Amino acid sequence: MNFQDQIIQGIPSNLPPKKDRNPSFSHAPKRKDILSNEEKKLAIKNALRYFPSDWHATLAKEFLEELKEYGRIYMYRFMPDYEMFARPITEYPARSKQAAAIMLMIQNNLDPAVAQHPEELITYGGNGAVFQNWAQYLLTMKYLSEMNDEQTLHMYSGHPMGLFPSSLEAPRVIVTNGMMIPNYSKPDDWERFNALGVTQYGQMTAGSYMYIGPQGIVHGTTITVMNAFRKKLGSGQTSRGKLFLTAGLGGMSGAQPKAGNIAGCVTVCAEVNPAAARKRHAQGWVDELIEDLDQLVQRVKNAKEGEEVVSIAFLGNVVDVWERFDEENIFVELGSDQTSLHNPWAGGYYPVGLTFEEANQLMAENPIAFKEKVQESLRRQAAAINRHTAKGTYFFDYGNAFLLEASRAGADVFSPNGLDFKYPSYVQDILGPMCFDFGFGPFRWVCTSGNSEDLRKTDQLAATVLREIQKSAPQSIAQQLQDNIIWIEEAEKNNLVVGSQARILYADAEGRAKIATAFNQAIASGEISAPIVLGRDHHDVSGTDSPYRETSNIYDGSRFTADMAIHNVIGDSFRGATWVSIHNGGGVGWGEVINGGFGLVLDGSQDAERRLKSMLFYDVNNGISRRAWARNEGAMEAIQREMERNPRLKITVPNLVNEQVFDQIFNNL
Repeated sequence: MNFQDQIIQGIPSNLPPKKDRNPSFSHAPKRKDILSNEEKKLAIKNALRYFPSDWHATLAKEFLEELKEYGRIYMYRFMPDYEMFARPITEYPARSKQAAAIMLMIQNNLDPAVAQHPEELITYGGNGAVFQNWAQYLLTMKYLSEMNDEQTLHMYSGHPMGLFPSSLEAPRVIVTNGMMIPNYSKPDDWERFNALGVTQYGQMTAGSYMYIGPQGIVHGTTITVMNAFRKKLGSGQTSRGKLFLTAGLGGMSGAQPKAGNIAGCVTVCAEVNPAAARKRHAQGWVDELIEDLDQLVQRVKNAKEGEEVVSIAFLGNVVDVWERFDEENIFVELGSDQTSLHNPWAGGYYPVGLTFEEANQLMAENPIAFKEKVQESLRRQAAAINRHTAKGTYFFDYGNAFLLEASRAGADVFSPNGLDFKYPSYVQDILGPMCFDFGFGPFRWVCTSGNSEDLRKTDQLAATVLREIQKSAPQSIAQQLQDNIIWIEEAEKNNLVVGSQARILYADAEGRAKIATAFNQAIASGEISAPIVLGRDHHDVSGTDSPYRETSNIYDGSRFTADMAIHNVIGDSFRGATWVSIHNGGGVGWGEVINGGFGLVLDGSQDAERRLKSMLFYDVNNGISRRAWARNEGAMEAIQREMERNPRLKITVPNLVNEQVFDQIFNNL
């Protein structure tokens, strides 16, 4: 059968032969054996629901084997025979152009060049899944091929519940991932209910079909590292020869060395998984690969002395690097960590002193001992970081739950008051006050033609729009505009595309709407040859309620609430989004964050222009309003500008307390 016929078929009519895993791919670690025997029976019954009863005897045995061997039922037998990648939109069998665009985005998320564990349907972060199993993928693609523009597909944590009648104005797909009753959001709850096949961890852009490879986080990391150096370095100093030490090359964190190169420093990124390190090196995301610690020490000394701009992947544990650099007195200007510590007990963080293979074995066979090793490692890492910061290193938590898990391990990471962490989140110090409060966040788009010339045209249009906005922009956002103009004008030469022809930049509500309008008009005129999908990282102004990351610079006591993310996805859904998603869990962990996103297809029509203007305005200003109500100075300025720009916007603004009067009243308490 050809590609289109296989999509339309969905679950095959004949039982396909059993398939082996591809040994050249990175595979998810074996998950914890957490189910009772009765629960294992239930998990297999749940999996068999997708298939005819006369297959059950064969598949029940096979699914039990998968559950025993991998801790999950992935249904490898049903992996499609065709190559997985984002095809041009015209190659998808679909009655709805919007549905075809979603099919393209799903396949991009599962492209082996993009996905971390493609055969386990995991895009990044160790457990950020698009689907729980291959039956869900097959059935979802079939539904998308059949749907029209007055139907909506409802996705329950990877499971396609079905097509429901809706309207032209409704989203084509509604996605939820891991939406648990609050008391059932502990890490072991995810292990249990995911093993049962009833929920999944969608991360942020994995389960919402909006991942664009490491490029997405390259830009955010570049902005973060550039501004971190601005905070760290004195006037007139450059980042050349200055050292940025971090960890993690799997999935999104593979962006760090590329961002370091763009920011102009020496980057050392440690990675314990040989496949991940070599993949990023082969793809050109990191310049050099070193496996010997002595060699690394000498190479870094030379790079600093020579004021080089170079990125180095160290195949080993970052704890060894922090400790050795301390012994060698190698000064680290910037330090962070981007391992998947939201998932510390199932492959997100590997303890020092064990090989990658030894750690995976211990994780599966003795999870209690593995947890003890991880926590011991976190204590050592924090202690080494503390020694470096005493010498002047600027260390920031990169929102991966490093400080949270280190604190739970008993590491010395609290400030003297015993309540706050001694190191700031990068959102608290950088992205929150400099970007999010003013509405700047990770706006992204995908050219569904698959044509690099279309992407080049969008780069030019976006740069032109930003330069026009820059002419009358207030000083408070001048630096952000200039950084993003430089970024977009140099994006192509940095070879950022992996998978789909996609791009990202940081823009505010005005910038996003004007850029999108320019795209839509170019599609209408034929300058751009096919529709464009708009989206964003959930890591944005409005999309995510995450007290240790996205909302960590909200200080009115509301950072542990999740109203904003829920309002965001509901508000986007009736303002024109093509699809919307809401997830429990993200970059900082299951039960620690609620995050939502959208996709919007531009087809050159007046209707698309109406939708983009309505939806993008709300998508950004919902978050600015919440931040302004929290008394964030930049957000109060930004929302005032937006109310002047659109008189129909009326926001409740805070009345500020006179601190002098306030202190006089409460001094004697």
